[in-house]
Amino acid sequence: MLPLHGIGGRQDLPVPLELAVGGAAVAITLSFVILGLAWRSPKYRGAAAGRALPAAVTRTIDAGWFRWAVRGFGLALFGYAGVALLFGADRLTNPIFGFFYILVWVGLVPLSLLLGPVWRTLNPLRTLHLLACRLLRQDPARGLFTLSPRVGVWPAAGGILAFAWLELVAPDLATLVVVQSWLALYVVLIGFGAVLFGQAWFAAADPFEAYATLMAKLSVWGRRDGAIVVRRPLENLDSRLQLHVLDRVGAELRVLDDAVGPAALVAFVLFVLITYSSATILAGRMSGSSRAALPGLFAHSVVPIVLGYVVAHYFTLLWLEGQRTVILLSDPLSNGANVFGTGLLGVNDDIVNFTGLIASIQVGAVVIGHLLGVVSAHDRAVALFPRARALVGQIPLLIVMVAYTTGGLLLLFSQ
Repeated sequence: MLPLHGIGGRQDLPVPLELAVGGAAVAITLSFVILGLAWRSPKYRGAAAGRALPAAVTRTIDAGWFRWAVRGFGLALFGYAGVALLFGADRLTNPIFGFFYILVWVGLVPLSLLLGPVWRTLNPLRTLHLLACRLLRQDPARGLFTLSPRVGVWPAAGGILAFAWLELVAPDLATLVVVQSWLALYVVLIGFGAVLFGQAWFAAADPFEAYATLMAKLSVWGRRDGAIVVRRPLENLDSRLQLHVLDRVGAELRVLDDAVGPAALVAFVLFVLITYSSATILAGRMSGSSRAALPGLFAHSVVPIVLGYVVAHYFTLLWLEGQRTVILLSDPLSNGANVFGTGLLGVNDDIVNFTGLIASIQVGAVVIGHLLGVVSAHDRAVALFPRARALVGQIPLLIVMVAYTTGGLLLLFSQ
């Protein structure tokens, strides 16, 4: 079975659990107090912010030839991986397992942080749908029916939950029949939905696209009046006025242990949903503000927390198994081929000797993610709540964030 939560356990990391949890709680609480005293008006301008890049950059990225080059690369890459998926051997030397679980799912995060929402163009299902529409002379934006705005991203949230089940609960997750079955269902649901509702279905239902687009909000790249701009990551995150709270559930689920059952998985989702929603609604009540829309208006503040958990739980996995997957990709059928010349390379595993560095990165990622979440929530609070009650209104959110931090660190050290 693939080691889906990095290397080894956390009990042997040279950071005392009490120090990590206590220090994190104090840091987040102090940041809340300091922000309350020094940050009394909103500083992020969202979609209005950013420094525009030269017009030639926008023209190149928006050019048809460039976009089709990216789409072609995506089709070629996933087509190559499809050979291993459909015809490869059912053993761990098959690179499809590392490609699917590591390079695609985990790799979506650094890819989106570095390049922004590039997955929308790389997505092979989007490209195939676009090609089919061109062949049939159909408008790709139109389907047989119009997708209701009320659908939101609920289908994508369900897809993220389905992937979490596959990664954390499903028996024999590193066998071909399991991966083939999951991907077959995914292709059918997304492809059939695109026929029914057009391109809007990808943004609403594709779990990979929804997850990548969300993470891309923490990149420096954005758009303003069609032009590509550079923004501060938290300001870019603020440019999306409303996010659905369930967009973050998939990454939160990754702190669970591999042995967790379906009931515990669902219970954890409900716990996150109830505690977060209750905190935001209570915040509105304490600040004398409207409460109905607050869960969506504050949801952007938990995205940095998601990123912190992803880094803490997956960076060693991406480094070690990512290398192994690149090596194995030279031999998709496990027959001794060396297509890319990487087959004889070895994995550089020197990082396992630096447990102090690993511990610092893991704990730091969780704490920094929550600190950035506090900053984002505070900036939104002073924009929404009456000034006299803005600080008091944030107390429920602060309590929830401290609880998430403590729980995340406990789970990190317990694995």
